Amino acid sequence: MSKADEIFIQNCRDIIENGIWDTDLDVRPRWEDGQAAHTVKKFGVVNRYDLSEEFPILTIRRTYWKSAIDELLWIWQAKSNNVNELRTRVWDAWADESGSIGKAYGYQLGVKHHYKEGDMDQVDRVLYDLKHNPASRRIMTNIYNHADLSEMALYPCAYSMTFNVSGNRLNAILNQRSQDMLAANNWNVVQYSVLTMMMAQASGLEAGELVHVIADAHIYDRHVPLIEEIIANEPKAAPKFIVDKSVDDFYKFTRDSFSLEDYEPHAFDKKIPVAV
Repeated sequence: MSKADEIFIQNCRDIIENGIWDTDLDVRPRWEDGQAAHTVKKFGVVNRYDLSEEFPILTIRRTYWKSAIDELLWIWQAKSNNVNELRTRVWDAWADESGSIGKAYGYQLGVKHHYKEGDMDQVDRVLYDLKHNPASRRIMTNIYNHADLSEMALYPCAYSMTFNVSGNRLNAILNQRSQDMLAANNWNVVQYSVLTMMMAQASGLEAGELVHVIADAHIYDRHVPLIEEIIANEPKAAPKFIVDKSVDDFYKFTRDSFSLEDYEPHAFDKKIPVAV
């Protein structure tokens, strides 16, 4: 079975069977009908994916990986905060009339900072250190900027990446303050697995492990029946993920630089309600 399936099923069963409900609290998120969107959660979930073994994409339901990569490139390459520059519509609910989500995500990555080597943004600093200072234990990004939180439409969920070179392998830790297990879990795993692969290839390294640290891993009340249906499916073998080896510049990767062979996930066509 796919390792991603195994981890997802274990996480969801643990949350449903052993998690803590927030039904006694006044919560911020609301459903489209105005009702409070409550969750059942587990604190401090840590998952490990060895990218040298298989690509961590679910087979028990489809993950729209091309759309996930589109969003990744929008944030990490374009460093954009305008949804009009994004192919998917996943951010529309948080955008203003001009399409902006404020000083969030890509905006934070694109801000230049001063270093002794020159002015660089966070992404370029990572790329510089991977090539010139691979032994560094300071190769990381952080977009949870308290000074700008009041000007963000949504506080960053996936907020920090730490990169670490071990031998010729690039390992990474994704820190996430909050995770909607149904709507976003494997979407984010796919994205940051691809990011690690892109960073590795652009730096002459091999992709190693992605460690995913989730502070609040939750399932919304109206998502529980959908999750139970999905995790009842029989997992299949992981598909093969292929990266165009001719690309050696991080900024030259496109959505067409990647392909997936033998991906035959279980069908799941039900609409997923999103709490805002």
